[in-house]
Amino acid sequence: MERTGTERTSRDGLLLLLAVVVVGLICIPLWYLRFGQEALEGSAKWDQERIARLLLGPEQIICYAAFLWALLLLAARWFEVGRQRRAFATDWLPTDPGIRILPEDAFDLLRRTEQRMARHGSSLLGNQLRLALTKFAASRSGRDVGETVRVQAETDLGRYVSGMATVHYLAWALPAIGFLGTVRGLATSLSLGGLSGLDVDTVGERLGEATRHLNVAFDCTLVALGLSIVLMFLLSAVQRDQEEVVLDGQQYCLEYLVIRLYEVEATDRPKSGLPWETLPRT
Repeated sequence: MERTGTERTSRDGLLLLLAVVVVGLICIPLWYLRFGQEALEGSAKWDQERIARLLLGPEQIICYAAFLWALLLLAARWFEVGRQRRAFATDWLPTDPGIRILPEDAFDLLRRTEQRMARHGSSLLGNQLRLALTKFAASRSGRDVGETVRVQAETDLGRYVSGMATVHYLAWALPAIGFLGTVRGLATSLSLGGLSGLDVDTVGERLGEATRHLNVAFDCTLVALGLSIVLMFLLSAVQRDQEEVVLDGQQYCLEYLVIRLYEVEATDRPKSGLPWETLPRT
């Protein structure tokens, strides 16, 4: 199961690389054939000063801070997913074919699971197995165990989703910050619109100042949207890995625990000797 998630990620990366290469080989030559000279003249206008105005500014700096914060949060979640993945290498349950798990084996397997969790640290897979074995020891019902695994998997997925709330907010906030910069630039340029009664030189200076503020306005949105696109891609990748590790843990429990449970018939169950079993029923 760990190999499945890794192979899927590698496959998606290779497909992305293939798509970029194919589009680049087709579109770049066509672009130069159609706009070659104009493109070279346009790129010459992007000097260091223009690039600095594009990348530096109050809104851009705020976007960089939010983007870096989101990257650090995603890195922490990604390392946590890697730690959860390493838990699949632990020998939690016997994986030999044909093995059946009796209700009497549940306590031994539960003790074994708790020992491995104490040795290797807490994990989603270990917690799912611990709850499932506890339920089987109490109810001796495979259906109840399967339901316990399903509910715990849904709980883990919900916990992962809630843990991404801050990153989702930052991904939404980046374009909003860019739009705020755009509004500020437009408001500043409009405030310079009074040109009546001015001489030609002053009008030229006012128009140049207004144009500069318009550039700043749209630069904020451009940078914010670019960072938002990158952040959304990374967010979707980490979320997919989180969902896969939970689903792989659920599959592990179903494959090596639930379908191997042996339910003893009610007539074959030994008396537990608990006090309430000897009390008369009213």
